[in-house]
Amino acid sequence: MAALLLLCVWISVPFCLCEKAKERSARQRDAEFTEKYNSCVQGPPGMQGRDGNPGINGIPGTPGIPGRDGMKGEKGECVTERFEEPWRSNFKQCAWSSLNYGIDLGKVAECTFTKLRSDSALRVLFSGSLRLKCKAACCQRWYFTFNGAECTGPLPIESIIYLDQGSPELNSSINIHRTSTVEGLCEGITAGLVDVGIWVGTCADYPRGDASTGWNSVSRVIIEELPK
Repeated sequence: MAALLLLCVWISVPFCLCEKAKERSARQRDAEFTEKYNSCVQGPPGMQGRDGNPGINGIPGTPGIPGRDGMKGEKGECVTERFEEPWRSNFKQCAWSSLNYGIDLGKVAECTFTKLRSDSALRVLFSGSLRLKCKAACCQRWYFTFNGAECTGPLPIESIIYLDQGSPELNSSINIHRTSTVEGLCEGITAGLVDVGIWVGTCADYPRGDASTGWNSVSRVIIEELPK
């Protein structure tokens, strides 16, 4: 019995080893076949796909840390914007056909003017016949006043006539009347009514003579307000 069992083991072992070797060889061939015929060749790239729809807004973030106060700036300049009306022409003329005023000291004529602004200047002009005669050297001046006072902005407005040799008698033939002008600008006069006068007086350190204003001709005073 033991001999029979040993015979069976001796016969079956080579057969089992042979079957295992055949099974292993079959699996190896299957793996090689799969690797050879089932591998994919990469084809050409496809068309680019379209962009997707925009996503929805995300969750709001948390508030940041408050910033610190900045450094204090320098003090600015105060600028006041001024709105002024456009300049309007303002002038006046007073005229006399024949003054024939023979005074040597005093007011010759007056013209009242309405000044619209305090920051403007007045241009004044007198045009008329002036005459002076005397026995010896003499001098007379014709000048403007504004509300009774001579101009101080900057200086008086005047004209003079001087004779260094007179005639022996005042009624001599030396009696020349000439049309002359007294003209200038005066600043610093406030707005409102202004009495503009033309006066005749003496020159400093000279005796007066026989003066005449506006003889046998038209005399005029022109007043004009001008921007500074």
